Amino acid sequence: MAVRRARAAAKPTLPIADFLVIGSGVAGLRAAIGLSRAGRVLILTKGSPAEGSSIYAQGGVAVASEEDDIALHRDDTLRAGKGLCREAAVQVLVEEGPARIQELIGWGACFDKAGEGYAFAREAAHSRDRIMRAGGDATGTEMVRALLGQARSLPQIAWRDHHFTVDLLKDGEGRCNGALVLDESSGAVRQVKARAVVLSTGGAGQTYARTTNPSVATGDGVAMAYRAGAIVEDMEFVQFHPTALYLPATPQFLLSEAMRGEGGILRNIAGEAFMKRYHEMAEMAPRDIVSRAIWNEMVATSARHVYLDVTHLNPGFIRERFPTIYATCLRYDVDITEEMIPVCPSAHFMMGGAWTDTYGATSVPGLFAAGEVACSGVHGANRLASNSLLEGLVFGARAAEAAADYAIRLGPSRNGAAARKAATSMLPAEERSDQLDMEKLRNSLRRLMWAKVGIIRNREGLQSAIAQLEKWEERLKGRCQTRRELEIQNMVTVGRLVAMAALQRAHSLGAHFRSDFPEELSGWDRHIQLSASASDAKRVV
Repeated sequence: MAVRRARAAAKPTLPIADFLVIGSGVAGLRAAIGLSRAGRVLILTKGSPAEGSSIYAQGGVAVASEEDDIALHRDDTLRAGKGLCREAAVQVLVEEGPARIQELIGWGACFDKAGEGYAFAREAAHSRDRIMRAGGDATGTEMVRALLGQARSLPQIAWRDHHFTVDLLKDGEGRCNGALVLDESSGAVRQVKARAVVLSTGGAGQTYARTTNPSVATGDGVAMAYRAGAIVEDMEFVQFHPTALYLPATPQFLLSEAMRGEGGILRNIAGEAFMKRYHEMAEMAPRDIVSRAIWNEMVATSARHVYLDVTHLNPGFIRERFPTIYATCLRYDVDITEEMIPVCPSAHFMMGGAWTDTYGATSVPGLFAAGEVACSGVHGANRLASNSLLEGLVFGARAAEAAADYAIRLGPSRNGAAARKAATSMLPAEERSDQLDMEKLRNSLRRLMWAKVGIIRNREGLQSAIAQLEKWEERLKGRCQTRRELEIQNMVTVGRLVAMAALQRAHSLGAHFRSDFPEELSGWDRHIQLSASASDAKRVV
């Protein structure tokens, strides 16, 4: 095994931290703010903070209004989750959500208003108008702006952008006590020790050929947690957003569910409205039903897309309500006030992830998780629209509280000296005679996941996918050094976990649909948990 030496200029420059937060979206920033009251915090971000999924969240954040009731929000969430939500986690979400939003407003977040009060909209599967938004369709951007402003005002919080977390570290007693970190600019690698670690790395949409997620959503956190021995849960439940822009050579830009909430109509390529044939709520049906309906229409009409039609709505209203969507589509020569928008489902959100309790604690002591990387139980088999940003706020705060309490119980820190002396090196790479085209593998992986582990699945396809993914995993061992290569390795791992869980759930439920088992069968209410310590995740634990 050959190890290349780090360049002389690569000096250990990472500050000593009591707490390590990996990721800088809504969940990570809220966790860092909370942890700053208990000690020094270091936030690590691969690339830059502006690349994360949180800023792309358009529709809004769900929170009970004065005319609403948290019990109704809870019931809607449970209903959308097809009975697989953990009720305790959902209760935490809806009870603590309003206070977290008010806290965010106190930090400068500006949500849209209607007269003297806030404007509340409705999205699919919600029984009340409870979606708060900012800038019409730029809610995530505004929430991150406010959280960044608050976090940057706190001297206890330090940042390092362009630092990719390779793996988690554990001490001799199995407790997570830091991470192995790659400096993307120099290629230098070093250990960063901490008393507790919070994972907030987001989702894994890039494992699919079509996704609304940004390029950074490669499943790093789930893969790292799994390799560290953490239980991952509900990986089969991948939510496909029904409406992403479909145009050749253009980004798969999300078209918010709020467009259907405001009266948008889905039409097939013949111009026929079709959703009433699939569900009584038509365009406002749960996302999994809408996505499969669109898929069925595409297959029936031999088309690559359907249309989202808002041309019957007032043009001025459209431009004011959806300014980002309007401007983006216009950039690609689609005037949504005059033309129907070509759309296709795309991978959007991972309901599964690293299992956590209601305070973000994983099954590995010292490791906490919040946001899309975690499986807190609030989403069940299908996420209710606009609950994700709220989840990030609520469970980011809770993970911070739990991590701080854990550090107190752990006693005085013993990491400081070790962190200062940690050697800087390069990642080792095995010398192999076979050549592997990483970009070709990445594209093949994404096509494989889309075709065989996508919106509609079956046993034969899943078994074939698992066999191929296992071959890729074996070939990748010991040869990944760059951020790009390490991301691909993580994508393959996450893809295998999704496919394995999907194979084990031999029935359909929520976002998971098996064409060979289309009905919900007995045992539907179990959670499939996978662990590297359990026969390399080849059985339910």
